[in-house]
Amino acid sequence: MSAVTAVTAQNTLTVSAVDAVSCSVIEAQISAVFEDFDIRSMKTGMLLNAEIVDAVCAALESRSAPPVVVDPVMFSTSGDRLLDEEAIAIVRTRLLQHARVVTPNIAEAEVLTGLKIESFQDARLAASRIRALGADAVVITGGHFDSPHITDLLDDMGTLIEFSGPRIDSLSTHGTGCTFAASIAAELARETPLIDAVRKAKRYVEGAIRHAEPMGNGKGPLNHFWQNERQ
Repeated sequence: MSAVTAVTAQNTLTVSAVDAVSCSVIEAQISAVFEDFDIRSMKTGMLLNAEIVDAVCAALESRSAPPVVVDPVMFSTSGDRLLDEEAIAIVRTRLLQHARVVTPNIAEAEVLTGLKIESFQDARLAASRIRALGADAVVITGGHFDSPHITDLLDDMGTLIEFSGPRIDSLSTHGTGCTFAASIAAELARETPLIDAVRKAKRYVEGAIRHAEPMGNGKGPLNHFWQNERQ
Protein backbone atom coordinates (compact mmCIF):
# COMPACT_ATOMS: atom_id res chain seq x y z
CA MET A 1 0.00 0.00 0.00
CA SER A 2 1.17 3.56 -0.51
CA ALA A 3 0.34 7.17 0.30
CA VAL A 4 1.63 9.49 -2.42
CA THR A 5 3.24 12.64 -1.00
CA ALA A 6 4.43 14.33 -4.18
CA VAL A 7 4.30 13.96 -7.96
CA THR A 8 7.56 14.32 -9.86
CA ALA A 9 8.56 14.82 -13.46
CA GLN A 10 11.81 12.91 -13.81
CA ASN A 11 13.84 10.58 -15.97
CA THR A 12 17.23 8.90 -15.60
CA LEU A 13 18.99 12.27 -15.92
CA THR A 14 17.16 14.70 -13.67
CA VAL A 15 14.10 15.73 -11.69
CA SER A 16 12.59 18.62 -13.66
CA ALA A 17 9.47 19.35 -11.59
CA VAL A 18 7.92 18.42 -8.25
CA ASP A 19 4.38 19.12 -7.03
CA ALA A 20 3.39 18.37 -3.42
CA VAL A 21 0.15 16.52 -2.67
CA SER A 22 -2.03 18.36 -0.14
CA CYS A 23 -1.66 17.26 3.47
CA SER A 24 -5.38 16.52 3.74
CA VAL A 25 -5.13 14.06 0.85
CA ILE A 26 -1.98 12.48 2.31
CA GLU A 27 -3.73 12.02 5.65
CA ALA A 28 -6.78 10.57 3.89
CA GLN A 29 -4.59 8.07 2.00
CA ILE A 30 -2.94 6.89 5.21
CA SER A 31 -6.29 6.55 6.96
CA ALA A 32 -7.77 4.63 4.02
CA VAL A 33 -4.94 2.10 4.18
CA PHE A 34 -5.13 1.60 7.95
CA GLU A 35 -8.92 1.26 7.89
CA ASP A 36 -8.82 -1.68 5.48
CA PHE A 37 -5.54 -3.54 5.92
CA ASP A 38 -3.38 -5.16 8.59
CA ILE A 39 -0.30 -2.95 8.40
CA ARG A 40 2.75 -4.67 9.84
CA SER A 41 5.47 -2.20 8.85
CA MET A 42 5.76 1.24 7.29
CA LYS A 43 8.39 3.13 5.31
CA THR A 44 8.65 6.85 4.72
CA GLY A 45 10.27 8.21 1.58
CA MET A 46 10.29 11.59 -0.14
CA LEU A 47 8.37 14.00 2.11
CA LEU A 48 9.44 17.24 0.37
CA ASN A 49 8.40 19.92 2.87
CA ALA A 50 7.75 20.66 6.54
CA GLU A 51 3.97 20.48 6.25
CA ILE A 52 4.12 16.95 4.84
CA VAL A 53 6.60 15.78 7.49
CA ASP A 54 4.27 17.18 10.15
CA ALA A 55 1.27 15.42 8.59
CA VAL A 56 3.07 12.07 8.49
CA CYS A 57 4.22 12.45 12.10
CA ALA A 58 0.65 13.29 13.17
CA ALA A 59 -0.60 10.18 11.38
CA LEU A 60 1.94 8.02 13.23
CA GLU A 61 1.14 9.63 16.57
CA SER A 62 -2.62 9.22 16.21
CA ARG A 63 -2.55 5.43 15.92
CA SER A 64 -0.64 2.41 17.11
CA ALA A 65 1.93 2.31 14.33
CA PRO A 66 3.92 -0.80 13.38
CA PRO A 67 7.72 -0.67 12.97
CA VAL A 68 8.68 2.36 10.86
CA VAL A 69 11.62 2.52 8.46
CA VAL A 70 12.59 6.15 7.84
CA ASP A 71 14.37 6.67 4.54
CA PRO A 72 15.40 10.34 4.87
CA VAL A 73 15.22 11.13 1.16
CA MET A 74 17.01 14.45 0.66
CA PHE A 75 18.55 14.13 -2.80
CA SER A 76 17.59 12.24 -5.94
CA THR A 77 20.05 9.87 -7.59
CA SER A 78 20.74 12.66 -10.09
CA GLY A 79 21.56 15.06 -7.24
CA ASP A 80 18.39 17.16 -7.09
CA ARG A 81 17.29 18.43 -3.65
CA LEU A 82 14.08 16.72 -2.45
CA LEU A 83 13.71 17.98 1.14
CA ASP A 84 13.85 21.60 2.30
CA GLU A 85 15.70 22.87 5.38
CA GLU A 86 12.61 23.38 7.54
CA ALA A 87 11.51 19.83 6.81
CA ILE A 88 14.94 18.46 7.75
CA ALA A 89 14.64 20.11 11.16
CA ILE A 90 11.30 18.34 11.77
CA VAL A 91 12.76 15.03 10.63
CA ARG A 92 15.46 15.46 13.27
CA THR A 93 13.20 16.56 16.12
CA ARG A 94 10.04 14.54 15.46
CA LEU A 95 10.05 11.90 12.72
CA LEU A 96 13.17 10.04 13.86
CA GLN A 97 11.54 9.39 17.22
CA HIS A 98 9.16 7.00 15.44
CA ALA A 99 11.88 5.09 13.60
CA ARG A 100 12.68 1.47 14.26
CA VAL A 101 15.50 2.13 11.83
CA VAL A 102 16.61 5.08 9.70
CA THR A 103 18.60 4.44 6.51
CA PRO A 104 20.63 7.49 5.40
CA ASN A 105 23.41 7.42 2.86
CA ILE A 106 26.61 9.31 3.65
CA ALA A 107 25.34 12.66 2.34
CA GLU A 108 22.06 12.37 4.26
CA ALA A 109 23.84 11.34 7.47
CA GLU A 110 26.05 14.41 7.13
CA VAL A 111 23.00 16.66 6.86
CA LEU A 112 21.29 15.01 9.85
CA THR A 113 24.35 15.27 12.09
CA GLY A 114 26.39 18.19 10.77
CA LEU A 115 29.43 15.89 10.64
CA LYS A 116 31.78 15.43 7.70
CA ILE A 117 31.92 11.67 7.11
CA GLU A 118 35.17 10.56 5.50
CA SER A 119 35.84 7.27 7.32
CA PHE A 120 34.07 4.40 9.02
CA GLN A 121 34.95 5.95 12.36
CA ASP A 122 33.10 9.08 11.26
CA ALA A 123 30.15 6.90 10.21
CA ARG A 124 30.07 5.20 13.61
CA LEU A 125 29.95 8.59 15.35
CA ALA A 126 27.23 9.83 12.98
CA ALA A 127 25.12 6.72 13.58
CA SER A 128 25.39 7.26 17.33
CA ARG A 129 24.30 10.90 16.96
CA ILE A 130 21.33 9.94 14.80
CA ARG A 131 20.23 7.37 17.37
CA ALA A 132 20.49 10.09 20.01
CA LEU A 133 17.81 11.96 18.04
CA GLY A 134 15.36 9.15 18.83
CA ALA A 135 15.77 6.35 16.29
CA ASP A 136 16.18 2.83 17.69
CA ALA A 137 18.65 1.90 14.96
CA VAL A 138 20.55 3.43 12.05
CA VAL A 139 21.99 1.96 8.87
CA ILE A 140 24.43 4.28 7.12
CA THR A 141 24.89 2.96 3.62
CA GLY A 142 28.42 3.11 2.28
CA GLY A 143 27.94 3.47 -1.45
CA HIS A 144 29.44 6.97 -1.46
CA PHE A 145 32.77 5.81 0.00
CA ASP A 146 35.51 5.38 -2.61
CA SER A 147 36.36 1.70 -2.21
CA PRO A 148 36.07 -1.55 -4.22
CA HIS A 149 33.56 -2.87 -1.70
CA ILE A 150 30.45 -1.25 -0.25
CA THR A 151 30.17 -1.55 3.52
CA ASP A 152 26.97 -0.54 5.29
CA LEU A 153 27.09 0.17 9.02
CA LEU A 154 24.22 -0.88 11.32
CA ASP A 155 24.00 0.64 14.79
CA ASP A 156 21.15 -1.17 16.54
CA MET A 157 20.75 0.30 20.01
CA GLY A 158 24.54 0.56 20.30
CA THR A 159 25.41 -2.79 18.74
CA LEU A 160 27.57 -2.16 15.64
CA ILE A 161 27.58 -4.53 12.68
CA GLU A 162 29.15 -4.04 9.24
CA PHE A 163 27.74 -5.58 6.06
CA SER A 164 30.13 -5.69 3.10
CA GLY A 165 29.47 -6.53 -0.52
CA PRO A 166 30.95 -5.92 -3.96
CA ARG A 167 30.73 -2.60 -5.76
CA ILE A 168 28.94 -3.46 -9.01
CA ASP A 169 29.99 -1.54 -12.12
CA SER A 170 26.59 -0.40 -13.34
CA LEU A 171 24.60 2.74 -14.15
CA SER A 172 21.39 0.98 -13.02
CA THR A 173 21.37 2.55 -9.57
CA HIS A 174 18.32 4.84 -9.69
CA GLY A 175 16.42 4.23 -6.46
CA THR A 176 18.92 2.04 -4.60
CA GLY A 177 18.27 3.76 -1.26
CA CYS A 178 14.49 3.54 -1.62
CA THR A 179 14.72 -0.12 -2.61
CA PHE A 180 17.02 -0.92 0.31
CA ALA A 181 14.70 0.71 2.85
CA ALA A 182 11.59 -0.87 1.32
CA SER A 183 13.20 -4.30 1.46
CA ILE A 184 14.00 -3.83 5.15
CA ALA A 185 10.37 -2.80 5.76
CA ALA A 186 9.12 -5.90 3.95
CA GLU A 187 11.30 -8.13 6.11
CA LEU A 188 10.20 -6.39 9.32
CA ALA A 189 6.59 -7.04 8.30
CA ARG A 190 7.52 -10.73 8.27
CA GLU A 191 8.97 -10.29 11.78
CA THR A 192 12.51 -10.86 10.53
CA PRO A 193 15.08 -9.63 13.10
CA LEU A 194 16.58 -6.32 12.03
CA ILE A 195 20.10 -7.69 11.53
CA ASP A 196 18.80 -10.35 9.14
CA ALA A 197 16.47 -7.83 7.46
CA VAL A 198 19.42 -5.55 6.67
CA ARG A 199 21.52 -8.46 5.42
CA LYS A 200 18.72 -9.70 3.13
CA ALA A 201 17.98 -6.18 1.87
CA LYS A 202 21.63 -5.65 0.94
CA ARG A 203 21.76 -8.89 -1.04
CA TYR A 204 18.45 -8.08 -2.74
CA VAL A 205 19.70 -4.66 -3.87
CA GLU A 206 22.96 -6.16 -5.14
CA GLY A 207 20.99 -8.63 -7.26
CA ALA A 208 18.61 -5.93 -8.50
CA ILE A 209 21.58 -3.88 -9.73
CA ARG A 210 23.48 -6.83 -11.17
CA HIS A 211 20.48 -8.11 -13.17
CA ALA A 212 19.20 -4.73 -14.40
CA GLU A 213 19.14 -3.87 -18.10
CA PRO A 214 20.51 -0.45 -19.12
CA MET A 215 17.72 2.08 -19.58
CA GLY A 216 17.78 5.76 -20.52
CA ASN A 217 20.78 8.05 -20.88
CA GLY A 218 21.57 8.45 -17.18
CA LYS A 219 21.27 6.26 -14.10
CA GLY A 220 18.54 3.75 -14.86
CA PRO A 221 16.31 1.77 -12.51
CA LEU A 222 17.06 -1.48 -10.73
CA ASN A 223 15.47 -4.79 -11.73
CA HIS A 224 13.17 -5.39 -8.77
CA PHE A 225 11.93 -8.70 -10.20
CA TRP A 226 15.30 -10.38 -10.69
CA GLN A 227 14.55 -13.17 -8.20
CA ASN A 228 11.34 -14.17 -10.02
CA GLU A 229 13.19 -14.19 -13.37
CA ARG A 230 15.82 -16.58 -12.01
CA GLN A 231 13.27 -19.14 -10.78
